[in-house]
Amino acid sequence: MRHELVRARAPLRLGFGGGGTDVSPYCDEYGGVVLNAAIDLFAHVTVQKRDDDQVRLVAADRDQAWQASASAPLPTDEPLRLLKGVYNRFMADYAGGRALPLTLVSYADCPPGSGLGSSSALVVAMVEAMRRFMGLEMDAQTVARLAFDIERRDLGLAGGAQDQYAAAFGGLNMMHFEADAVATVNPVTVPERVMKELEASLVLYFTGVSRESAAIIDEQRANMKSHSARPLEGLHALKAGAFEMRDALVAGDLQRFGALLDAGWSSKKQLAHNISSTQIDQVYEAAKAFGVFGGKVSGAGGGGFMMFLVDPTRREGLKRLLSTFGGTAQAARFTNTGAESWDVK
Repeated sequence: MRHELVRARAPLRLGFGGGGTDVSPYCDEYGGVVLNAAIDLFAHVTVQKRDDDQVRLVAADRDQAWQASASAPLPTDEPLRLLKGVYNRFMADYAGGRALPLTLVSYADCPPGSGLGSSSALVVAMVEAMRRFMGLEMDAQTVARLAFDIERRDLGLAGGAQDQYAAAFGGLNMMHFEADAVATVNPVTVPERVMKELEASLVLYFTGVSRESAAIIDEQRANMKSHSARPLEGLHALKAGAFEMRDALVAGDLQRFGALLDAGWSSKKQLAHNISSTQIDQVYEAAKAFGVFGGKVSGAGGGGFMMFLVDPTRREGLKRLLSTFGGTAQAARFTNTGAESWDVK
């Protein structure tokens, strides 16, 4: 049964440990491991049936719109390449190649290029919205895998797989990635008081610089294919660190967890030359001098959000310090809810 108007949302994520090991060819050869947690910032999608023969696609947060007579497949050039890719896959796989007239509107609770996985969360939210719109049954694993295939294979966009699975499943998870993007998602059980303390200790800082992760990931992949020693050692260290971070959280040792974030950031910077920048290094050194337990840049690097762990009684002071660098500092909360959708009428 098809629906006339549906909405969906999928959470963004903080990558704590192992980020980069979910990217091919590393995960194909060695197996990737990532520890991440969904946060209460979301990618949002609305899909509405149309009474004419048009397809209208809108990225409300970018003030971009595209409209044309319904056809399948749509050209997957910019603007709104992600939206076109999702539409094309659903028309090909679930509408027998026919083109359904509809309006699809998307936006996210953070800027593009944030390092919080917003692009992949948008694709997951679109898949979940289209699934409900077309009356299809899919579990979280299927939604995540379909989103991965659309983004990485249909559209050829560089990146890993952790973002799609974090957005589809929600919660705090240890994720294992193998060849052919085979993914296993294992929830991590941490005492509630520890998760509350982690929330109270976290500060996110948006550098004000959005970046395209593809160039950084392309360099990382090239280094991996050539088996360059330094990037490969960095990835092995990130993978080992993900297990140590999980154990620190389960034990409730947040100072150790922060120190491991710090060590992971040092390993991350070995993967590609533009993961950090002068601005990022200045902010990071100031935070370390202030007394944070640790921190890192979220996502591929190069800009976007940084995260820090600090004694909760000093969190407001850290936010004031970070704001002097021209960006914006904020708290973060976790969510156990993954991608979800609902009927409006």
